[in-house]
This record gives sequence, C-alpha cells and structure tokens, in this order.
Amino acid sequence: MKVNGKVVVVTGAGNGMGRQITLELVRRGAKVAAVDLRADFLAETKAEADQLGGNVATFVVDITDAAAVAALPAKVKESLGEADALMNNAGIIQPFVKIKELSLEAAARVMNVNFTGPLLMVKAFLPGLLQRSEAHILNVSSMGAYAPVPGQSVYGASKAALKLFTEGLRSEMAGTKVGVTVVFPGAIETNIAQNSGMAMPANADAAANSFKTTPAPVAAKAMVDAIEANKPRITIGSDATLMDRLSRLNPVFAANLIAKQMGSLLK
Repeated sequence: MKVNGKVVVVTGAGNGMGRQITLELVRRGAKVAAVDLRADFLAETKAEADQLGGNVATFVVDITDAAAVAALPAKVKESLGEADALMNNAGIIQPFVKIKELSLEAAARVMNVNFTGPLLMVKAFLPGLLQRSEAHILNVSSMGAYAPVPGQSVYGASKAALKLFTEGLRSEMAGTKVGVTVVFPGAIETNIAQNSGMAMPANADAAANSFKTTPAPVAAKAMVDAIEANKPRITIGSDATLMDRLSRLNPVFAANLIAKQMGSLLK
C-alpha cells in the first residue's frame, strides 16, 4: 500500500521514532493522525511537519484508556478522513532492575502501554480498516522480544506478546486487504528512557556502546518502506538482524551474549 494520500495513525508521535515516522509519512504525501500523551510534544511534531507542508492532526490520548481509544477513529475521520493505516509505535521500558526488585505496578504499566495499548488500538481501528480498498497495520516490537536483556525482562515479555499478537493477526487477515507488519528494532538513537520516566544506570553509556545504534530517521524510513512493500516482518539495525539469526540458531548462546554485554548495568 502506497502511503501517498492515505490517512495513517501513528502512536507515540510526540518525539523520538514516532516523530520521525510522522515526518517520513508527510514527505511521502500521507495525512497523519499523530497520537501521544503529551500535547507539547505533539505541537513540536506538528510544527516540524508543517514546515514540510504536511497535513497532520494531533490527538492527546492515553492508549491504555479503552474509552478514549474507542472514540479515536471517529475523531480521526472528522479531522482527516477514514484511517487507512495504523502504526503502533508507542512504547516504554521498565526500570532497569531485576525481576525480584521490580514492582508489580511498574510491570503492569509496561504491559499496559506496550501490549494492551496496541491491542486496544487494533480493536478500535480494525473494523474501519477492513472496509478500505487497502489498509495496513504495523506494530513495533523489539529486539528484546527474542534477545532477553537483564533488567528489562518484563519489557521483553511485553514486546514478545506484541510479536505473537501481530503474527497471529497477520494470519487472521489473510485473504483480506489489510496487510500486517511486525518490526524488531535494535538500538535506536532515541530518548526512550527519559520518555519512559526511567533513570538509566551510570554505566549505561559504556554498555550501550557495545551496540551500533541506528538513527531514528533511518528506522522510520524502514518502517514506511515495509508498509509500502507489505512485508510481514523486518529487523532494524545490524544488532537486531544478528541477534534475530543467532537467537534462532542458538538461543542460549544468544541470551548469554546479551547478558555478558548488558548485565553489568545491574551490578
């Protein structure tokens, strides 16, 4: 599905990868319904999009609020027209602690944002998407869905749940005009920790430097390309691609490798 002239809903559009996705869509002629919790962040995204001549409408919505999400398709239709695509990009990490130290409240928040939120969005928009001549759903999972990171176990579990949900949805959409893509980004140059309200360990930079990061605009382009090519799954970054292969060939070795590189953050 070419995005030119289409209405695309993007969650987490206020900054980071979501902002870059929005700008990439605008460059390709799409109309974007930008969704985020922060009105100030959305205003910044819209200002950048306006400089490109884009058509962006902003919606301050908590994607874990079932009632607010259920009301969103009608609001998008009123502002831009019927939605043609949904990109579930919003996500947060957990506090960088072991499971024994992670509160149930923090764990629930991660699961709600990373899994329940996309589920609610899909449930809200899928009936309309099925009525379009062509449509697409893209869900952003993570390398952490198959490469477990110590101190991010519940985050990884939330993204693994989203992975299987997306793959199952794709099977259910076979024979329809709704394409489905799951994305596995590796280390992306964004401020996800700050946006998640998490303080990173003092030695985080040294551990992170063991992975090559991918610029957010590059990741955004890859995602929009995946929609236009109707790809079922993509990895973004050499780290995600390598660990995708390694985790299937030797999952224990892959997990140990990640633990060796990232486990120092928990000491």
